[in-house]
Amino acid sequence: MGIDVGTTSVKCVLFDQKGRVIASRNSEYELSMPQPDFVEVPAETYWSATKECLVKVLNESRIDSKDIMGIGISSQGESFVALRKDGKPLRRAIVWLDNRSKDEAKLIDDEFGVDNVYRITGQNEVIPTWTATKILWMKRNEPSLFERVHKYLLLQDYITYLLTGNFATEYSMVCSSLLFDISHRKWWSEILDFISIDEDQLPELKPSGTPVGNVTLEAARETGLHTRSIVSTGAYDQAANAIGAGNIRSGVITETTGGALAVIATLDQVLLDPVRRMPCHHHAVEGKYFLQPWCQTAGAVLKWYRDRFGSSEIEAAKRMGADPYDLLMLEASKVPPGSDGLILLPHLMGAASPEFNPNAKGVLFGLTLYHGHGHVIRAIIESIAYMLRRNLELLQGLGVEIREVRSTGGAARSPLWNQVKADVLQKPILTVHTEETAALGVAMLAGLATEAFNSLEEAAGSMVSIKGKFSPLKANGELYDRQYKKYIKLYACVENLF
Repeated sequence: MGIDVGTTSVKCVLFDQKGRVIASRNSEYELSMPQPDFVEVPAETYWSATKECLVKVLNESRIDSKDIMGIGISSQGESFVALRKDGKPLRRAIVWLDNRSKDEAKLIDDEFGVDNVYRITGQNEVIPTWTATKILWMKRNEPSLFERVHKYLLLQDYITYLLTGNFATEYSMVCSSLLFDISHRKWWSEILDFISIDEDQLPELKPSGTPVGNVTLEAARETGLHTRSIVSTGAYDQAANAIGAGNIRSGVITETTGGALAVIATLDQVLLDPVRRMPCHHHAVEGKYFLQPWCQTAGAVLKWYRDRFGSSEIEAAKRMGADPYDLLMLEASKVPPGSDGLILLPHLMGAASPEFNPNAKGVLFGLTLYHGHGHVIRAIIESIAYMLRRNLELLQGLGVEIREVRSTGGAARSPLWNQVKADVLQKPILTVHTEETAALGVAMLAGLATEAFNSLEEAAGSMVSIKGKFSPLKANGELYDRQYKKYIKLYACVENLF
């Protein structure tokens, strides 16, 4: 079983040992924004949604719950729950999107310096996202609550505790908390002292894929699970996604084109960028690390276009019982590679890696009376491929070997988009059978914890299967090289205008 606790929903997926989905369900919840920069969720909501999801999956699968050998959990990073001594939440969970702790981020930056923070934690900037800044905010703004905190748990740790009664976490999950020394795999004592917490208030650190405990009798009664099932340490969602796509060794890159673009490059050792352009995380694969370039708008650009200008596709899809995106891709497929010279800068919410310019905007360049609906759609999907290429070139500039790229996320459903990426990168693009790669990744780790598999390599060989391979077309590569150079030059020309 893989449980993936996301920002607005939890998903539970039951797999067999060949990686086939037996049953899958999700339960949604709402974010609370009581004032500007505050984003919270009642901690109990996560547990209620998880229980609801588990019951649905067990009902759908119709299997005997005692046959579930192991359960792994992945979650969003940074969001945390503060518990009282009786194990109940002291306050609502503070979500990773929350930005209340800007002053506290500056205090930490002033105390330690961003270069020192990067060297120790792998996080290349000190921003309010990180858990340590929010805990310091509690100390300064909610001192009476701060004094009563028994445990600080990230969401993966919280669900693990409610299932087992034990406090445990793993290395990939805590990397972006700013509390963890990634090289020595221990809590960073200096920052704990600075924000006035101690290790006893944090869960026990364990490698991913190790047993935490069996499902308790109380949790079994609430969820329908069985006390025979072992809960293992899981993974940060991006690390889990990489494992679920088979990205467990150096030379393999995972790219996820969902609303955003996230890239995972697996490494054999810590690698820090001399100019701090990207974070380095401990992997959920034992002894491995990963670099994680990301861009905040990718598939979100196509969604924006669909919602604003795709009303005919939306209506047609309703009549046909089809997906509007498939109809948009059909229009794009009618346009030749390079979109007849049309180029998009897809920075509709600023630019992250590698431009790192919050003021950047979207730019549609080369528009003529000849261009139509399909040209713009194709220019959108090509722009994400250019953005991906920029980040892979950034990784290669740091000495990272890239032999193959595995694509996940919503865009991986599109053969056209996969082929465009292969042609722009001039590298093969591989897709995997299951779309639930994060849940599969932690299910594989649970298989390791229960000794269903002797190694993660064995688990990947059994549970991860390749669905498609898109080989680059050399002729398109030459054309895309020219377009890509224009894409780079276009940004350089307009950067100062933003």
